[in-house]
Amino acid sequence: MPVFHELDLPGAWTLDMEPIRDDRGWFARYFCAREGNEHGLAMPFVQFNHSFTRMAGTIRGMHLQVGEDAEAKLVKCVHGRVCDVLLDLRRGSSGFMRHVAIELSADNGRAVYIPLGVAHGFQTLEDDTQLIYHHSNFYAPGAERGVRHDDPRAAIAWPRPATEISEKDRAWPLLDADFDGYESP
Repeated sequence: MPVFHELDLPGAWTLDMEPIRDDRGWFARYFCAREGNEHGLAMPFVQFNHSFTRMAGTIRGMHLQVGEDAEAKLVKCVHGRVCDVLLDLRRGSSGFMRHVAIELSADNGRAVYIPLGVAHGFQTLEDDTQLIYHHSNFYAPGAERGVRHDDPRAAIAWPRPATEISEKDRAWPLLDADFDGYESP
């Protein structure tokens, strides 16, 4: 059974595995819908993605979907190590424009739950890093939004200089001073 730890953003959690070990290795559950429902996680997950990033220092994100296509995510590192960042963009949230950063790695086995209206991104801390993502909604290009990794309003202090960033992620506009968030469904 995973152990839930609430993060400093409303509705955001880390899930730590409690492996059962024997001579063969270990077995652990890192997610259960029953326990997720008890903690208010959006269900069910309808899409699963897997990313591979070659180079340490690469930044992917900050991404989210809005409106009726808003999605929650459960993200886990299965190879390598990342600095994972959540940025609260929910209008009226007590966590609005705050972010949290946590380390996800194959070694620590931690997963992170990102609620609706919270942007997500990460920086790889090792070469050849892989993450798996569980999404509560389907990918909808028209609902996709993003925040640049270096947006002064977000003020994210990445642990390393960026080595690679996609053109798409470089092109997100800076948040206006009057940006007051996205309405959460």
